[in-house]
Amino acid sequence: MLKKGPTNVIPLPRVGDAHLAPVYSMFPLEAVSGEGVYLHTNAGRRVLDLYGGHAVAVLGYGHPRWLEALTKQAKSLAFQSNAVAVDVRRRAASRLARFADLGLDKVFFVNSGAEANENALKLAFKATNAKKVVAVEGGFHGRTAAAGAVTWGAKEKWFAFPQAPFEVQFLKAGDIAAIEDVIRDDTAAVIVEPVQGVAGALDLPKDFLQALRHRCSEMGTVLIFDEVQCGVGRTGYPFAANMYGVTPDIITTAKALGAGFPVSAVMIAEHVARQLKLDDLGTTFGGGPMACAIVEAVIDIIESEKLMANVRNMSAEIRKTCKIGPVTDMQGAGLLLGLRTKIPAKEVHAELLKRDILTGTSADPHVVRILAPYVIESEHVAQLREALRDIG
Repeated sequence: MLKKGPTNVIPLPRVGDAHLAPVYSMFPLEAVSGEGVYLHTNAGRRVLDLYGGHAVAVLGYGHPRWLEALTKQAKSLAFQSNAVAVDVRRRAASRLARFADLGLDKVFFVNSGAEANENALKLAFKATNAKKVVAVEGGFHGRTAAAGAVTWGAKEKWFAFPQAPFEVQFLKAGDIAAIEDVIRDDTAAVIVEPVQGVAGALDLPKDFLQALRHRCSEMGTVLIFDEVQCGVGRTGYPFAANMYGVTPDIITTAKALGAGFPVSAVMIAEHVARQLKLDDLGTTFGGGPMACAIVEAVIDIIESEKLMANVRNMSAEIRKTCKIGPVTDMQGAGLLLGLRTKIPAKEVHAELLKRDILTGTSADPHVVRILAPYVIESEHVAQLREALRDIG
C-alpha cells in the first residue's frame, strides 16, 4: 500500500479565486512546488506527476540546466523583438532543424500551439491559393479561430465564432479509401495529429499517414503535422514524423519545446517557405531571447541525457507491466499513452489521485492518459503499477 500524504495539514486559503474566469475544471489539489517528477501540494502531499502539466513538464521540475539557461539569458538579455537580430534566436532555429533532421529547415518561433497552427494554416493558403482545409476526426488543434475551426467537435461545444474563416471538411481517422475524394485541387492543407492527444493518445495508422502524404504531393496540398503534444521527443523520437517515416511540409510544435517556458515553432519545408515575403507573418513575443535559450537547452538536455531512449524504455515497461487492475489495453506512442479502462476513466483518474498519482483523462471516457516527464524511472512505473493493482 502506498504512503498517503498527511491528513492533519490545513490547506492554505485560496486567495483570488473570485477574480479568475471560471473556464477550467480543476483537479482537487493545489500545487505549491515541484521537484523532479513530483508535485508538492498545499496539503502536504507528494504527488507523482504523470500528467506533466498537460505534456509540458518533460524534464520534470527544477532541472538544473533548464534553470541555468533561463537565468543566464534573463541576466544578459531578457527580451528584444524580432526587428533586432539576436544570436540565440538563430542558434535555436538551427538547433531545432538539426534535431528534427527532416528537411524542414525554416523555423518561425511563436508562443503557443494554437498560434503555431494558425500560422501554418495561413502559410498553406498563401502557398496554394486554394480555399479548403481537411482535418481528421478526433484532432485537437487549439481554441483560436482557425485552429478551432479544424478541431473536431469544437463547433458543437465551444467554437462561438459566428463562422469559420474557411471551409473545413473532416476525414475519418484511418479511412484511406476516402482520401482521394476528400483531398481535391481545392484543398489548401491537410492538418493531422499523427498521435492524437485529446482523443485519447490514439496513434494513427502508418499507412493512413503515408496515403495522406502521397495524395497531398499529388494535389499540391500542404500536409501539416500538428506535433504540439506528440513532438520534441514525446514518442521516443524527435518527432512522430521520424517515428512513422513520413515527412510533412510543415510541423507545428510547442509544449515539450519549452519544458515549461511558453514557446512554439512552425517548421517549414523550403518549397513552402519560399512563398513568404516580409511582413507576411508577425509576433511580438515569439522568438524572444529567453524562449530561444530554453529551446537550445531543452534539446541539448534531451540529447545529452539520452532521454528519447528513456522514453522508449519506460513506455515499453508501462505497456508490459501496467495492463493490470482496471486497465484492459493500451494505445499511443512513447510517453503519450492511453490506458484503456473497463470502468470510466474519470473514476480511475480519481482513484489514482487518491493514491498520490496525477494522470490525465481524454475525450474517450474509457482512456486515462499518461503524459509523463521523460525523466521517469522504473520506480515510478512500479508506483503506477501498484496503484492500478490496488484499484482492481
